[in-house]
Amino acid sequence: MERSKEIYRVTLIGSAVNVLLLLFKFIAGILGHSAAMIADAVHSLSDFLTDIIVLIFVRISCLPQDKSHDYGHGKYETLAMTIIGIALLMVAAGIMYSGVTKIIAWANGACLKAPGLLALWAALISIILKEAVYQYSMIKARKLQSQAVEANAWHHRSDALSSIGTAIGIGGAIYLGQEWTVLDPLASVIVGAFILKISIELLRDSIGDLMEHSLPDSVENEIIQLAESIPGVSSPHDLRTRRIGNHYAIEFHILMDGDMPLRKAHNKASEVEELLRNRYGQETHIAVHVEPK
Repeated sequence: MERSKEIYRVTLIGSAVNVLLLLFKFIAGILGHSAAMIADAVHSLSDFLTDIIVLIFVRISCLPQDKSHDYGHGKYETLAMTIIGIALLMVAAGIMYSGVTKIIAWANGACLKAPGLLALWAALISIILKEAVYQYSMIKARKLQSQAVEANAWHHRSDALSSIGTAIGIGGAIYLGQEWTVLDPLASVIVGAFILKISIELLRDSIGDLMEHSLPDSVENEIIQLAESIPGVSSPHDLRTRRIGNHYAIEFHILMDGDMPLRKAHNKASEVEELLRNRYGQETHIAVHVEPK
C-alpha cells in the first residue's frame, strides 16, 4: 500500500501542475492568437486525463491475487501505459493536422495573425514547470519500479519538448515580422512529431509486455548465472520470462544429482528461488522444475 500511496502522491503533484498549465495555456492561446499555444494546451489537457488513468489503474494493479487473477493484477499498470500511449498518439495526430491545415492556408495566401507575448510567456513557464515535474516523476518511477509513472513522466517530458517548439515558433512569429507568422503553426507540427515519436515508443513497450515478450537478454543471462551460483545446481534450461506489471515472472528447469534426497533437492530449489527474489523483488513469480542428471 505504501507504494500505491507514493504513486498517487507523484501523480497528484503532476495533475496539479497540469491543471494550472492547461488553464493558463488556453487563455494565453486564445488571447494571444496562437495556434501553437492552443495545441500545447490540448497536450496539457491530455496530460491531466492520463493522470486520472494512472490513479485508477494503479489502484487496481495493487490488488492482491484472487480466484480470477492467479498472477495478481499487475497487467493493469501495463494497460494504463498503453492507454497513455494511445492518448499521446491521438493528440499528436490532431496537433499535426491542425498545423498542416494552417500552413497550407498560409501557402495559398491567407494572412496568419501574429501571436502575442502572453503566449510566449506561457510557453516559457511551461518548459520550466514540466521539465521539473518530469525529473521528479522519473526519479520516483525508477524508485517505485512503476511502468505507469514512467509513462506519465515521459508525457510530462513530451509537454516540455512541445513547449520548446512552441516558444521558438511563437517567438519567431512575433519578432521576425508578418511574413514569418507561419512559424507558429509550423512549430505545432514539430511539436506533434515529437509527441508522435514518444507515443510510438510507449506503445511498443507496453504492447510488448501485454503480448508476453521475454525479458531482455541481459536479464535472462543474469538469471542463469544466479541459478548456477548455487552449489549442486547445474544446466538451467527451458527459461521462460515475462513481465507482470512491475514484477517479473520466471520459469525454468535445473539439473541436480539424481541420488540426492528429495528434501535436499527441494531446499536447493528454494535457495534458487530466494536468490532470485532477493535480486528482482519478493513479488517475483518463480517456478523451478528439478530434473535428475
